Amino acid sequence: MASYEFLAASYDELMRDADYTRRADFVEKLFLRAAKREVRTVLDLACGTGTMTCLLTGRGYEMISVDGSEDMLMEAREKARGIGGVEPLFLHQTMPKLDLNDTVDAAICCLDSLNYLTGPRDVRRTFERLRLFVSPGGALVFDVHGRGKLEAMDGQAYLDENGDVYCVWRTEFRRDLLDYCVDLFTRRPDGAWERETEFHRQRYYSVADLTQWLREAGFTAVRTYGDCRMRRPNDSDGRIYFSCVRK
Repeated sequence: MASYEFLAASYDELMRDADYTRRADFVEKLFLRAAKREVRTVLDLACGTGTMTCLLTGRGYEMISVDGSEDMLMEAREKARGIGGVEPLFLHQTMPKLDLNDTVDAAICCLDSLNYLTGPRDVRRTFERLRLFVSPGGALVFDVHGRGKLEAMDGQAYLDENGDVYCVWRTEFRRDLLDYCVDLFTRRPDGAWERETEFHRQRYYSVADLTQWLREAGFTAVRTYGDCRMRRPNDSDGRIYFSCVRK
C-alpha cells in the first residue's frame, strides 16, 4: 500500500498545527538569502497537499510542484484551484526520478520529506536530479529530522483527532530507521467508524553525509540552521534546515 493512500484526504485536518505560514516565511528567507539570482520560479519537491505551494504562489512565485503520491496531488490540485497568481503546475513524480521541462531559480523540500527516501543512493540521485533542474546560482532549501527527535519517538504512540477523524501513530526507531504504523478512523455518514491502516518508514541522515552528497552533486555554500531559527542547529532542534547554491 502506498503511503498516504488513505491519509491524504485527512492530512490537512491532522496537520492543522504545523504553522505553515511561519515555515514558508523561513524557507523563503533562506532561498532568497542563498540564491545568487533573482527568484521567480520555485520547485516544491514532495509538495504533499500543496499548502506551501499555495502560500508561495500567493507571494508571486511561479510554482512547479511534484509529489510521488497521486492521492496527495489530488488534494493539492483542489486546494490550488482558483488561487491568485500563476496557476501551479503539478507533476506526479518520485524524487529520485525528477524530470522537468525547464530549470527553476530555487527548489524547496519541506517537512522531512527527504527522510522518506530510505536508501542513501536515492538521496544522492535526488540531489543529482536537482542539480539538473536548478539554474546555476539558484538555491536549494530542505529540512530533515534531527536524530534527537527520532530517538525520542521510539516506542511512542500519538493520537491526533479532529471531529470525525482520529489518527493513531505508533513508532519504532532502530538502526537509523523510523517505522510507524498509522491507524486512521473516519466517521461515516451513518455514524459508524471506518478504519484504515498505513505503514510509513523514514531514515535518519547525518548533517555530514548530506553535506558531502550535496557537494558531490554540484552544490556549494552548504549551510545548516535550527528549526525555523537563523542559527546553527543543536540537539534540541527537531528539524534541521539546509540551504545551498547550485554551482
